[in-house]
Amino acid sequence: MHSFTPDDLIQYVYNETSSQKTAAIKAALQTDWSLREKYDEIISAQNCLEKVSFSPRKSVVDKILDYAEKSVIHQITEV
Repeated sequence: MHSFTPDDLIQYVYNETSSQKTAAIKAALQTDWSLREKYDEIISAQNCLEKVSFSPRKSVVDKILDYAEKSVIHQITEV
């Protein structure tokens, strides 16, 4: 029987465990009620986190596109 840490469970929740460890944790969650309690606490805490989405400012995207355009023009004029 494995002894899983809270870190193991967090990695499992975020799909960051190997396939072997994932299978072992899934199996352990079916029979180890103490582990299941810890897992449920992590899921509950995860659900309380704010959903955050990130997107770059328009000015940043414009600068990247401008740079890319200048690079293409520079490559064409060198040929």
